Amino acid sequence: LGIQVSVNGIDWKAVQSRKEAVTNQLVSGVTGLMKANKIRVIEGTASFASKTALEVVKKDGTKENVPFDKVILATGSVPAVPPIPGVKENAACVDSTGALAFDHVPETLLVIGGGVIGMELATAYSRFGAKVTVVEAMPKLLPMMDGELTAMLRKKMEASGVTILTEAKVQSVEAAPVGAKVQVEVGGKVESFEAEKVLVAVGRRTDTEALGLDKVGIAHDRGRITVNDKMETNVPNIYAIGDCLGKVMLAHVASAQGEVAAENALGETAVYDGKTNPSCVYTDPEFAGVGLTEEKAKEEGIPYQVGKFPLMANGKALIMNGGEGMIKFIIGKEYGEVLGVHILGPRATDLIGECALAIGMEATVDEIYATIHAHPTVTEAVREAALAATKRAIHIPNK
Repeated sequence: LGIQVSVNGIDWKAVQSRKEAVTNQLVSGVTGLMKANKIRVIEGTASFASKTALEVVKKDGTKENVPFDKVILATGSVPAVPPIPGVKENAACVDSTGALAFDHVPETLLVIGGGVIGMELATAYSRFGAKVTVVEAMPKLLPMMDGELTAMLRKKMEASGVTILTEAKVQSVEAAPVGAKVQVEVGGKVESFEAEKVLVAVGRRTDTEALGLDKVGIAHDRGRITVNDKMETNVPNIYAIGDCLGKVMLAHVASAQGEVAAENALGETAVYDGKTNPSCVYTDPEFAGVGLTEEKAKEEGIPYQVGKFPLMANGKALIMNGGEGMIKFIIGKEYGEVLGVHILGPRATDLIGECALAIGMEATVDEIYATIHAHPTVTEAVREAALAATKRAIHIPNK
């Protein structure tokens, strides 16, 4: 780029201070909105006293009975702890919350779990200088994302120095002078890995135990609350949204469901439809997808066509990250309707919004490429991928 710089390491205290400042600003913004809307906040642990009242145990130990006409449950989730011998006992093992609060960058980090949280934090700490190893039990990383693009991301991360083991199972975690020794079964053999810190990122579980769901007869599957598309539980006037449903655990999903629940609770009619829900992974490069993956289309027996556009052929992406990544369209074979879009590249999590809108409007691929996209932008690559799906691409050979 022609820019000469000298990097003298990382001021980790300043990094953490910046993180705290941004977090606090966002939290205080929500707090301000609550006050502006005259919402009373009670800090404590709630459980059902009846179908029309909650009992809240406050932090000082006092109790308050809170009656309600309608209630929306939004208790979220907590990190899941796998039954791996030694994990709970070893102080070197942390969950995602702990990994965000390290007092220094560990020299070595082993990540158990190649899902979204594991890959995001593996990316971050690798860039901060840690030697990172990822252990994933499934055959591929990010199991719910497009397989072709996942393989591209893996190749990029391995090239940057991250060790990735798939179809590998952690057998145990033991204490070691460096922090922890992790026994991993991979390829039919057990190998030992030592790490200063071990991030346990095998998923999350619903945080509903304290509520006493059974006391009022709320249907659930081992703590995962059951609702309909209006976010109603089986008990009248009780709604539930977000992670406590145990399905798609994403903040924007919870927010959308919260709007639906609130509208229905106030007498309006609203329905939650998750087909436009984008999945975003903040790795380097970013990864985002909405709608069907190619694997899912095959599984469901849906006739489809694929359009791909490599970002190496996009000027803005070439400038931003050297053109790493790809945009991939999955369209219906007969009508050309947009079934899914998957993006690996710079600003992927921003670009996916247009694609989610297209799916929500039941747009066809020709409506995407009939829309003029600005140049030079990364978003014009979305149009090119749409063109490629019908073998009309301009800036790459059509296959």
